[in-house]
Amino acid sequence: MHGQRKADHIRINLDEDVGFKNLTTGFEQYRFEHNAVPELNLAAVDTGTEFFGKHLRAPLLISSMTGGTDEAARINRRLAEAAQTCGVAMGVGSQRAALEDPALAASFEVRKYAPDILLFANLGAVQLNYGYGVEECRRAVDMVGADALILHFNALQEAVQPEGDTDFAGLLAQVETVCAALAVPVIAKEVGWGFSAENVRQLMNAGVSAIDVAGAGGTSWSQVEMYRAPSERLRRVAATFVDWGIPTAEAVVSARRVAPDLPLIASGGLRSGLDVAKSIALGAHLGGMAGPFLRAAVDSTEAVAAEIDIVQTELRVAMFAAGIGSVSALRGSSKLRKIGR
Repeated sequence: MHGQRKADHIRINLDEDVGFKNLTTGFEQYRFEHNAVPELNLAAVDTGTEFFGKHLRAPLLISSMTGGTDEAARINRRLAEAAQTCGVAMGVGSQRAALEDPALAASFEVRKYAPDILLFANLGAVQLNYGYGVEECRRAVDMVGADALILHFNALQEAVQPEGDTDFAGLLAQVETVCAALAVPVIAKEVGWGFSAENVRQLMNAGVSAIDVAGAGGTSWSQVEMYRAPSERLRRVAATFVDWGIPTAEAVVSARRVAPDLPLIASGGLRSGLDVAKSIALGAHLGGMAGPFLRAAVDSTEAVAAEIDIVQTELRVAMFAAGIGSVSALRGSSKLRKIGR
């Protein structure tokens, strides 16, 4: 069941239109003020940053995607090798299947290909209401030799899945228990509909070490589930939510307002280094991308590395043309302005 679902998810993301229909990330509403006299040498613009004590050559996360199938194993290996080569962070997909069937663990075990990267393990937060606890979280972290654990929140996706786990009641107390007991930091991550300011406050109070807002405007998982739906009834229900969610830019701004010092990851529809630059300027510490890297990983490790290189170059050029020499100067920069409406 798990394996088929994961295979479906990969295929649908590659072959179908799973974007939002009208809702965007909101990044198009922001523009950097162009600086024709940047007083910088492009080669000296520093895209390096620190996150959870590890140095990254760019503030970039290859966002959690997959695992649990042979194809997923190939994809994860290529993503990890490219992350190692390029010095960026990576998260694996949900490891629940591998906790339940150890034979599937190999598809997540990428540390051997990427000994130095910042690497995140990943479980669905809702599983804490279905028998999972600190022990399973530890096993997920150990399985991949992870530096942190992502707990992902996907309430809407579970609600439109025929086999969805939909009991999200009392989850914050469970998250708090895990955060208190785990030896590594816990990251709360949405999957593409964004956290509200109130959610950020709740999760921060529960003890999470970072938040990945994963806002709307990229992949719509209700659309993915629509393509998987076994009946017309479920297809219609899933299709209704094509434009649900909090746009990524909005989610970053509100999270930063509520939690000025919390490490923040912006993901959900980022498609370029310019989007990463805008995310950092709005207050994020890393930009996360999945879709562009998934398509490259189906091809080769080299294709993923080439994609990362383009994103890093776009980021560097954006910083240069805005007259900003470092990531720390980019964060919260007044050179990014909201335009139009």
